[in-house]
Amino acid sequence: MPNLVLKLVNPKWWLVLKILPILAVFVAIKWIFHFYQLEYLEMNALFTSLIAATVFLIGFLISGVLSDYKESEKIPGEIASCLDTLSDDALSIHYKKKDDRVNQLHEHIIQTQKLVIDWLYKRIPFHMLLEHIENYTEHFSKLEDLTAVNYIVKLKQEQSSLRKLLIRIQVIKDTDFVSSAYAILETLALLIIIGLLMIKIEPFYESLFFLGFVVFLILYMIMLIKDLDDPFDYSEKGESPGEVALFPIHEVKERLDNKLRKMGE
Repeated sequence: MPNLVLKLVNPKWWLVLKILPILAVFVAIKWIFHFYQLEYLEMNALFTSLIAATVFLIGFLISGVLSDYKESEKIPGEIASCLDTLSDDALSIHYKKKDDRVNQLHEHIIQTQKLVIDWLYKRIPFHMLLEHIENYTEHFSKLEDLTAVNYIVKLKQEQSSLRKLLIRIQVIKDTDFVSSAYAILETLALLIIIGLLMIKIEPFYESLFFLGFVVFLILYMIMLIKDLDDPFDYSEKGESPGEVALFPIHEVKERLDNKLRKMGE
């Protein structure tokens, strides 16, 4: 049922839908606190300062993860560019000297596109993808008698660039942005929520409104920051909001297939 709802709603609202059930739980807890007269605290300047400090920390974290996210957005296009360039060079060699070894190289390039997608969707481990990239060296050595040395050097440069981009993705996936900052942010968020549950604000509907508004804002920003911090956290089924779009890598497959057909003509 939740998956069906997510399919029917615009992706920009998915995070809101995930938060609403949690928000409903806190509103219910607040009602229980009010009913049993467990609201022992009064609103004061120290509590509002705590909220302000949390907002400041949220701004610090989101500015940090956004810079990494903008860099990550470029990586799929650069990977597609590397595959296109390798394919173009293979096709150029084919026009000079038609040889089955060139076709094998191009099939290896097409396989690379598939393995990159499988790795990003968590279907294969990273070491398997790296081994595949290393196997380009064998194909390049077989082409040394078919083309000039500078062509082989250029192919190896593209191989190196492709490996760097994939390792960069793996580093982004494995590294959190300032883990200690996440810890203090989550601690502050917990303290604010507990405080809002125990603070007495009259009339009661205002108390519910402020609780809902502050809790929604804090939870939304924490979840958004965590989504942006790992823009390559794809599931086995594919992409979801908050992750970098992979359409450049998907679209390059058609171009690679077209070049392979040209080699078969």
